[in-house]
Amino acid sequence: MSKKKGIFDIQIEQPLIQVRKLEEKRKDIAIEQALTVILKQLEVSGCRERTIYDYRTIVHYFIRDTKVEYLMDITSDVIYTWLEKMNVKNTTKLTRLKCFKAFLGRCFDNGWFTNKFWRSVNIKVDTEIKVGASDEDVNLLLSVLDYTKFLDLRNATAVLLMYRCGLRIGTIARMKEQQVDFVNRRLQLDGEVMKNHKGIILPIDEQMTYLLQVMLKQNGLIRNEYKEDNDNLFITIKGRPTTNSITSNSIQKQLRKYTLKYGINNINPHALRRGFAKNLYAKSNDLLLVSKALGHNDLSVTTKYLHTELTDIADKLKDYL
Repeated sequence: MSKKKGIFDIQIEQPLIQVRKLEEKRKDIAIEQALTVILKQLEVSGCRERTIYDYRTIVHYFIRDTKVEYLMDITSDVIYTWLEKMNVKNTTKLTRLKCFKAFLGRCFDNGWFTNKFWRSVNIKVDTEIKVGASDEDVNLLLSVLDYTKFLDLRNATAVLLMYRCGLRIGTIARMKEQQVDFVNRRLQLDGEVMKNHKGIILPIDEQMTYLLQVMLKQNGLIRNEYKEDNDNLFITIKGRPTTNSITSNSIQKQLRKYTLKYGINNINPHALRRGFAKNLYAKSNDLLLVSKALGHNDLSVTTKYLHTELTDIADKLKDYL
């Protein structure tokens, strides 16, 4: 028996609505298009210029090497094939993979992926124990520099700030003259110059105070000579900032020259920071203090700076034999 149609029943022709599957929608999104959106998000959120540079560079490496154009076509196998083709050390592969995973993670946050399939992709590398700079390394360098030359004076001051305060080379490049408090002998660094965007106050000793005072006087003379207008704490011989690009720093280049000229292997920004961390931990035995002084947000990062040398482990094991 057929149902009787009511007066309120309306007979219309059902329109044909084509609902695209999520996979098809994802395929329409080009990797380059996704990158543009994510880079803009990073910029708005206040990420460092170097972070934005790394995202752009690594994703472009992926597109260039794999010829993959759309997000939908990225798979675990494609990523592994990309890694295998790289003619670099595994540590470099791991660095690139972490950056690319971070990009894919932001794609997921934007709703362009339904799962994080890339989590299973990884590279095993031997943990490299990087030796920090020692008092002997730093004192040797300071003893051979000519402080009547501006570059040697500037570089010696930068070395001491990295070794005794644990500052990054990027922080040093962004520091302003007004951030040095000569009266109270301390550095008052705000979030603009710190990688983690958190301000910090660090003490400086008498030697650093004196070198900074002399350097600031020379800074003024150089700026006047070359008609430069900036308030950077560290400048070049022509009065300009020490960084002219994201990956270039004149102080870091000078330290490489010192390494070759004087044969001092541990005079580089990372070794100097590690030396600071090791010295502070040896004196305080306070991991949290070291972490805060280094400006780390994660204690696990701090522990990487405090790797015990193999010889230290061997010496301690003797007590149990």
